[in-house]
Amino acid sequence: MVENNKIQEMQFLEQNFQNLVLQKQAFQMELSETNSALKEIEKAGEEVFKIIGQLMIKSDKSNIKKELEDKKKVLDLRVNSIEKQETSLAKQLEKLREEVVKSVK
Repeated sequence: MVENNKIQEMQFLEQNFQNLVLQKQAFQMELSETNSALKEIEKAGEEVFKIIGQLMIKSDKSNIKKELEDKKKVLDLRVNSIEKQETSLAKQLEKLREEVVKSVK
């Protein structure tokens, strides 16, 4: 009975782990796009545009750069947070696996 509970808990943790991996990939992709945008804004002249919905609006270069830098900071924090959660879940999973293997033997 205890073994079934541990197996269910292990499956639940594995699902959470997979969800974290997917979230991390999405944030890393967004971070990559943000980094690319920051590189391009450095190359751009003073006239830059921002896409809002279906509109492209002329914007202040320094404002857009600040927005992108702020977005990068937030994304970095999110990725770091997810990585810490991943590490914690991985440890929990490993511990549960060991317990299940011991109880099967």
